[in-house]
Amino acid sequence: MKIGELSRRTGVPTRLLRYYEEQDLLHPERADNGYRSYGESAVQCVTRIRGLLDSGLTTEMIRAILPFLAGPDEIHLAPDSLTPQTAALLRGEIDRIQARIDCLARNRDRLRAYLAAVQPDPGA
Repeated sequence: MKIGELSRRTGVPTRLLRYYEEQDLLHPERADNGYRSYGESAVQCVTRIRGLLDSGLTTEMIRAILPFLAGPDEIHLAPDSLTPQTAALLRGEIDRIQARIDCLARNRDRLRAYLAAVQPDPGA
């Protein structure tokens, strides 16, 4: 399928599909005339990329793990194929996510405390 069809089927603008290709996340074939040609699996790949981006992962992280993802809960990565660089990248991402979770939890707790202070529980 051409890029326009992939865009229609995934809801992802063609500009972003080209960006995914630039970021080495998407790998279309090229016809003799230079047009991109995508196989049926590209729909699932783009959907997976969107989900990973929406969850906050960077394109660098996605590029590192995308080849090992078979589905939402399936990772096919043999322990001996995990390079030290990829392991460090994963650890860094885990630390970044945890820092964000901690920050969100602090903000949630502060908002709860503020609300409790300015609007006492009517049932008490």
